[in-house]
Amino acid sequence: MVAATVPASATQATSASASASTSASASASAPASAPVRDPVPVVVVDCFGAPQVRPADYLLACGDGNNRLVGLRWDSWGGQTATASGTDMVNDCRPYCAAGRFRAYPVEVTLIAPQAWPERPGTQRYTSIRLVFPEEAPAPLPHDVTYNLVY
Repeated sequence: MVAATVPASATQATSASASASTSASASASAPASAPVRDPVPVVVVDCFGAPQVRPADYLLACGDGNNRLVGLRWDSWGGQTATASGTDMVNDCRPYCAAGRFRAYPVEVTLIAPQAWPERPGTQRYTSIRLVFPEEAPAPLPHDVTYNLVY
């Protein structure tokens, strides 16, 4: 048995009387020196141009900070979509933004349309974000809105 390809718990549970043919087939099917390659990494780029994977928070309003996703819990990541639930904290800007209050809106988030990131060869970035508000949406937004993340 090749110890490098078997988790420690499985090695401990395996009987010392394992046959040589099993050891040979395990060695042939997964050589210890063959690294497991991840698919092309997919990220979401933040306001500062930094790659993020499964961020807990994500700033939507880069210019003034008046809209931020917080408490994101990711159900999936990678491939064509990434999905999360969390809270959209939006400044109501009443009577004006500096005096406004941040209001919390439950939101379902979907990152979509990964494309090659020219600044980081070998990496893809999500290019759109879809927000679905299952309850009240912040005025004047509809309950389902999609934004481009790449301009």
